[in-house]
Amino acid sequence: MKKLLCLALGLTFVAGVASAADLKEGDVAPDFTLQGSDGKTYKLSDFKDKSAVVVAWFPKAFTGGCTAECKNMKAEGAALQQYEVAYFTASVDDADYNKKFSESLGLDYPILSDPTKKTAEAYGILNPKGVSSRVTFYVGKDGRILYIDKAVKTGSHGADIAKKLGELGVPKKS
Repeated sequence: MKKLLCLALGLTFVAGVASAADLKEGDVAPDFTLQGSDGKTYKLSDFKDKSAVVVAWFPKAFTGGCTAECKNMKAEGAALQQYEVAYFTASVDDADYNKKFSESLGLDYPILSDPTKKTAEAYGILNPKGVSSRVTFYVGKDGRILYIDKAVKTGSHGADIAKKLGELGVPKKS
């Protein structure tokens, strides 16, 4: 009986992840309301018809790859700010932890916190370790997913985002 219950729970978990992980270009991005490291609350729907949105999910604050990724996004801020885009990094770490991480790096953009893991689940990126996978979502002004980057290079991610925004036709600020 125990084995059957474990099997049933396992299949339920896999089925749930598979449906969320099936997000693709053109799909409406799941809305979210998340606290930023700057103390503000951000809702994806607040950006609809105003600007594109980039959310770069990372596994864990204060780790090597995540530090490199966040530092590179800060270093490439001028290139990113040329576009009509709101950009964030995000993790399932709590808001206080992400605030400390942001302050330690002197970031000039917010890190979004998803401690309930509901948004990470909705985007299909919560991995079996209970942290988000390193995936970046590009969302258009219309709220639809423009691109999903599952092959993030932490040391060049800021420049890669700026390049992709141009390729996707996201308008530059006038």
